[in-house]
Amino acid sequence: MKFKTNGLIIKEQSLGEQDKLVTVLTDSLGIIRAFVRRAKNIKSPKCASTGLLCYSELSVFENKGTYSIDEAQSIEMFIKLRNDVRNMSLAQYFCELCLHLCPKEQEATEYLRLILNALHLLCNDKKDPLLIKACVEMRLIGLCGYMPDLVMCADCGKYESEQMLFIPKTGKLFCSTCAQKNGAYGIASPISVITALRHTFYADFEKLFSFSLSEDSLKLLNTISESYLSCITEKDFFTLQFFKMMSE
Repeated sequence: MKFKTNGLIIKEQSLGEQDKLVTVLTDSLGIIRAFVRRAKNIKSPKCASTGLLCYSELSVFENKGTYSIDEAQSIEMFIKLRNDVRNMSLAQYFCELCLHLCPKEQEATEYLRLILNALHLLCNDKKDPLLIKACVEMRLIGLCGYMPDLVMCADCGKYESEQMLFIPKTGKLFCSTCAQKNGAYGIASPISVITALRHTFYADFEKLFSFSLSEDSLKLLNTISESYLSCITEKDFFTLQFFKMMSE
């Protein structure tokens, strides 16, 4: 069976002198792994269009669950990412997140849309990388079905207080009074950060990245997003550690 789909290359591996195996986040089939013959030949149109972080229109042949890419035409190559080591390391972290969280051989339009928008913002320096990172982490988790309960205090039902406590292990929120009463252990945050956290999950996609926070508040938001992601995935991401090293 032969079909066309759009996809972002999130991983590539060499196979011999000419060929490679790529992992692609596609809109119609989610994560697939596909062989690309002669992809390392610089004269081949498939060389650049199946490179890491290239978004391309792909002509894919499937036979008994094995995929191969016959043709590839690049749509966006995100070349500017290569000019900034920090942004490139963050983009690679997003790829690793996709490998772990995005569905395999299932429709994944919203996942792909999220990552493409994040890469576009990174390329054009339109938002702080930490803001983009927190939005991607939390929205990906939400798309996977791991929604925290951020509507109100899990005990008294209060919508907001000056300080609130987020519990990464349970995804629950407590006002400062109930947190103290219950001896809850979590990440204490001002209401501005809690509002931003709610935004990452509940905002319409078109407005997802449309907020701002101070530098300290952004760092706190990232502490929350990383902690919750770690509790859900039970995984340490090497590319995240590299991004942090590049941010020092």
